[in-house]
Amino acid sequence: MTLLLNIDVPDVESGVRFYATAFGLQVGRRFGTDFVELLGWPAKVYLLTKQAGTIGAGGDRRRYERHWTPVHADIVVDDVDAAVERAVGAGAKLEAPAKDTSYGRIAMLADPFGHGFCLLQFNERGYDALLESTA
Repeated sequence: MTLLLNIDVPDVESGVRFYATAFGLQVGRRFGTDFVELLGWPAKVYLLTKQAGTIGAGGDRRRYERHWTPVHADIVVDDVDAAVERAVGAGAKLEAPAKDTSYGRIAMLADPFGHGFCLLQFNERGYDALLESTA
């Protein structure tokens, strides 16, 4: 099995600029003007132009202001604070500043299109620290 990450954006080029600047992703292939493959993460990322107001899954209308979704990306980085600075500089909105947890350091953000994501820097124990606290 292979995981692909598809992200709807109102404009592919603004999506490419954000994800390239914030995370160092690079354009792999272009499928016309409204569909781009980004490379640089373990999973390929596909940006798809979908206009605001068009119908998405479950009959819900697409919107690009901040919205809730039950699925979001956790992007594991070596330095959360540097990654937050880079993402915010690229246009992300910081929603919860980086904080220390038993498993590492985490910050919550949203991209310019309203999609939430977390930046996560694991410590040496990672999620195993959660197992230790429940034992």
